[in-house]
Amino acid sequence: MRKICSFTIPELNKIRELANFTDEELEYFNMKANDKSNIYISVEMCVSESKVSSLARRVKSKINRIIE
Repeated sequence: MRKICSFTIPELNKIRELANFTDEELEYFNMKANDKSNIYISVEMCVSESKVSSLARRVKSKINRIIE
Protein backbone atom coordinates (compact mmCIF):
# COMPACT_ATOMS: atom_id res chain seq x y z
CA MET A 1 0.00 0.00 0.00
CA ARG A 2 1.12 3.55 -0.72
CA LYS A 3 2.00 5.89 2.10
CA ILE A 4 -0.93 8.13 3.00
CA CYS A 5 1.17 11.24 2.34
CA SER A 6 1.74 10.10 -1.26
CA PHE A 7 -1.94 10.42 -2.21
CA THR A 8 -3.00 13.52 -4.13
CA ILE A 9 -5.32 16.10 -2.54
CA PRO A 10 -8.33 14.87 -4.57
CA GLU A 11 -7.55 11.26 -3.55
CA LEU A 12 -7.26 12.26 0.12
CA ASN A 13 -10.59 14.08 -0.06
CA LYS A 14 -12.25 11.08 -1.71
CA ILE A 15 -10.91 8.77 1.00
CA ARG A 16 -12.15 11.14 3.73
CA GLU A 17 -15.57 11.17 2.08
CA LEU A 18 -15.91 7.41 1.59
CA ALA A 19 -14.04 5.84 4.52
CA ASN A 20 -16.46 6.70 7.33
CA PHE A 21 -13.59 7.43 9.72
CA THR A 22 -14.21 7.97 13.41
CA ASP A 23 -12.96 11.29 14.81
CA GLU A 24 -9.76 9.63 16.07
CA GLU A 25 -9.18 7.83 12.78
CA LEU A 26 -9.68 11.06 10.85
CA GLU A 27 -7.24 12.90 13.11
CA TYR A 28 -4.68 10.13 12.55
CA PHE A 29 -5.34 10.12 8.79
CA ASN A 30 -4.91 13.90 8.52
CA MET A 31 -1.60 13.82 10.38
CA LYS A 32 -0.32 10.95 8.23
CA ALA A 33 -1.40 12.91 5.13
CA ASN A 34 1.04 15.55 6.39
CA ASP A 35 3.75 12.86 6.75
CA LYS A 36 3.87 12.88 10.57
CA SER A 37 5.43 9.93 12.39
CA ASN A 38 3.47 7.62 14.67
CA ILE A 39 5.48 8.85 17.66
CA TYR A 40 4.61 12.46 16.82
CA ILE A 41 0.95 11.46 16.44
CA SER A 42 0.90 9.67 19.80
CA VAL A 43 2.23 12.81 21.51
CA GLU A 44 -0.17 15.14 19.68
CA MET A 45 -3.21 12.93 20.35
CA CYS A 46 -2.10 12.12 23.93
CA VAL A 47 -2.42 8.38 23.37
CA SER A 48 -0.02 5.46 23.59
CA GLU A 49 2.01 4.21 20.65
CA SER A 50 0.00 0.97 20.72
CA LYS A 51 -3.21 2.99 20.36
CA VAL A 52 -1.68 4.75 17.33
CA SER A 53 -0.75 1.35 15.87
CA SER A 54 -4.35 0.24 16.32
CA LEU A 55 -5.59 3.40 14.59
CA ALA A 56 -3.12 2.79 11.77
CA ARG A 57 -4.46 -0.73 11.17
CA ARG A 58 -8.08 0.47 11.15
CA VAL A 59 -7.33 3.40 8.82
CA LYS A 60 -5.33 1.22 6.41
CA SER A 61 -8.11 -1.36 6.38
CA LYS A 62 -10.69 1.28 5.47
CA ILE A 63 -8.44 2.75 2.77
CA ASN A 64 -7.85 -0.71 1.27
CA ARG A 65 -11.61 -1.34 1.06
CA ILE A 66 -12.04 1.91 -0.88
CA ILE A 67 -9.13 1.32 -3.23
CA GLU A 68 -9.96 -2.31 -4.07
